[in-house]
Amino acid sequence: MYYEQIKETAAWLQERMPSQPQTAIILGTGLGRLAEEISVTLAIDYKDIPNFPVSTVEGHSGRLIFGKLGDKNILAMQGRFHFYEGYSMQQVTFPVRVMYELGIKTLFVSNAAGGTDPQFSIGDLMIITDHINFFPEHPLHGKNLPVGPRFPDMHETYDHELIALADGIAAEKGIKLQHGVYIGTQGPTFETPAEYRMFRSFGADAVGMSTVPEVIVARHCGIRVFGVSVITDLGGFDAPVEVSHEEVQEAANAAQPVMTKLMRAMIMRSDD
Repeated sequence: MYYEQIKETAAWLQERMPSQPQTAIILGTGLGRLAEEISVTLAIDYKDIPNFPVSTVEGHSGRLIFGKLGDKNILAMQGRFHFYEGYSMQQVTFPVRVMYELGIKTLFVSNAAGGTDPQFSIGDLMIITDHINFFPEHPLHGKNLPVGPRFPDMHETYDHELIALADGIAAEKGIKLQHGVYIGTQGPTFETPAEYRMFRSFGADAVGMSTVPEVIVARHCGIRVFGVSVITDLGGFDAPVEVSHEEVQEAANAAQPVMTKLMRAMIMRSDD
């Protein structure tokens, strides 16, 4: 039934798509401004798409956008779905499954994350080089869909060529980049100081509540992935710091111009 819903949604969108995109963007925290640079040819509210979940989080718009970024045909999600909202992993990753059916080859994702690396500062951009899945449910749990192997290889979850491209663009444009491992947790609480320290001991440089499920499913389908985190708060150090959703949004908004510059250049220069 789930796979039939994916096919049904993809077919419904296929009938309405103005062009064939091969690049998709999940406009998470820090990437909202990139939507303003897309020449939109079609925008559909999630609530109007058959079988699509609806985003409930403040700051996530809830629209699927088709358009152009320069000469690139783009599919963009304005707003993502989170496990902590009460959605199942199938619902959280449903849009990525639909992307595959629509012919997407490359996925760009962004998020807000708490930094556990003492070298990080609030507002830093961290290129995700790897991740740790700390969600209580795996997005590939259950019957394997006929779009990828039962046991997907994850040795290069985040595409090395795209990471190298990002480093080159950053050097050219004078953008400071960090690199690190992202650990995904279910939320919705921010981490305790002890949890920050534990995640640091695991090898994580940043922690957040999204991205990992979507990326796992994208890789299961053979879609290559580039991910970046905006470091919006810091924890696990000597002095515990109180953090709020509003402060996270504020830090992410401040980083938007740099994030937009980087991602726009990457999308324009990447090969589909």
